[in-house]
Amino acid sequence: MWTRRGWCRVCASALLGTVPPATWAQAPGPAPLPRAGGARVVVAVEDKSAFCYLPLTVAERMGYFASEGLDVQVREFTDRGQALQAVLLGSAQVFSGPYSSIINMQARGQMFQSFVLQGRAPQIVLGVSLQTLGHYSGLRDLRGKKLGIMAHGSGTHRVARLVLARAGLGVQDVQYTPLPSATSAVAAFRAGTIDAICYTDPVITQLEQGGELRVVADTRTVRGSAEVFGGTLPAACLSAPGAFLAGNARQCQALANAMVHALKWLQTAGPSDIIKAVPEHYFLGDRALYLAAFSRAREAWAPDGVMPEDGPATAARMLAYFDPSAPLQRVDLARTFTNDFARKAKARFKA
Repeated sequence: MWTRRGWCRVCASALLGTVPPATWAQAPGPAPLPRAGGARVVVAVEDKSAFCYLPLTVAERMGYFASEGLDVQVREFTDRGQALQAVLLGSAQVFSGPYSSIINMQARGQMFQSFVLQGRAPQIVLGVSLQTLGHYSGLRDLRGKKLGIMAHGSGTHRVARLVLARAGLGVQDVQYTPLPSATSAVAAFRAGTIDAICYTDPVITQLEQGGELRVVADTRTVRGSAEVFGGTLPAACLSAPGAFLAGNARQCQALANAMVHALKWLQTAGPSDIIKAVPEHYFLGDRALYLAAFSRAREAWAPDGVMPEDGPATAARMLAYFDPSAPLQRVDLARTFTNDFARKAKARFKA
């Protein structure tokens, strides 16, 4: 079960640093450019089925893009770097990905801007094993222990490092164990080969349901995320090059309208609504687990698409912790996003 990247890998990428240009593969041939007055827009995303991009799926499946006069094609890529490259090469016009990528792109001289926010928390959880750490009383108990993460340098690795740093634990104090698949992560946790885990859903929800995990830090909630990052951390967003935003205001407003409509729908959607709206393959054979994880993550999605006032500074501070380079510090955060489109959509849908 869970052989797809979907539920785990991509939400964690909301905390990744730069994507080296060398890792970008050649994107597909150019897609048709948006016609005047609306029509086709290609959105590039790493993994459409990931929880953090659920608003994108909802907007598509509920017909919100079509009702705004848009023909939106969501094109999936094998990694985030390729999705960004597709936009740079013109085979896509819009990028659905973590806001932190926008700061990194601007640090490299690429004027991308976020124009509607999908998530306000990265949905990563740190928990300890009740089997091997039944005596757990604080973060210092993790000194010398094994902690499972998705990969070195991943968002899960970074969240773990940030949380442990609060207790004075450095990278040398914990043995980080990469567990790239959900199946391997659950197996290692249950076998007692790791003492703690920093991961995304459905792994965390499954271990919670089994009474095997004690949650230590939970960024599926706004409060829990603020405790880790010191403020609201913007996660997934729709972004595009500045030239596209300036020259295609009608399409961008239509995209923002559809996304805010989807975000509002998600605030009150029940299990039956999700089952009808989400493609069957998203459930990966376990509807009940997907719905349980959805319930825990509901607060992580933005309610109105607007960038929180403290969001950009929180993201920049997080990036600087791992990469204090001068280019990042020279980025003008006010130019990394615009709330103009989202605010108009918010007013229209009373989100």
